[in-house]
Amino acid sequence: MEITSAEFITSMNRYNAPEERLPQISVVGRSNVGKSSLINRLCRRNKLARTSATPGKTRLINLFLLNKNFYLVDLPGYGFAKVDKQEKLRWGQMMDGYFENAGELCLTLHLVDIRHEPTQDDVQMNSYLRARGIPFLVVCTKSDKISRGARMKHLAPICRALQVQPWQVLCFSSENGDGREQLLEALEKALTPVENEDGNAKEE
Repeated sequence: MEITSAEFITSMNRYNAPEERLPQISVVGRSNVGKSSLINRLCRRNKLARTSATPGKTRLINLFLLNKNFYLVDLPGYGFAKVDKQEKLRWGQMMDGYFENAGELCLTLHLVDIRHEPTQDDVQMNSYLRARGIPFLVVCTKSDKISRGARMKHLAPICRALQVQPWQVLCFSSENGDGREQLLEALEKALTPVENEDGNAKEE
């Protein structure tokens, strides 16, 4: 799989399903974990998703159309300490509204920073996805900041906190593209219907 086209569709403060009901891949993670940078590297478009050095920049649900056959949904970053309780409540309602109504969701990319142990917000997000039965893939961003020899040391606490095995985690770097091919393979698998024994497609 390769991304041959990518376009920004819209931003919304409350999820409204697009008229064209295509499969969806969502991206979630704490503020400043590198969601926008991952999207830009994945699509090989430097300014497709807006990046910022200021945490908490993404406060809306951003919708992108990739290859004209599936949506990539960039969800607001969580865990930004400087937002008030009302803003956190609004964020929670926005997230609930998305996950309750995104019937076409195939996979959620749960981004965490490989350099740090998961925060309580990361653990809560992971538990939320599990409780709702939402397929997810843990993606450890900023892998270029850690040598390959030291990765397992950093992955161990992440795997314990998020209850996954090391081989179930994908390391990704928006700087050098490390992990991009593996991520594309994961997206292709999630977007490809599984066939029944009678040859009919079914949900994976």
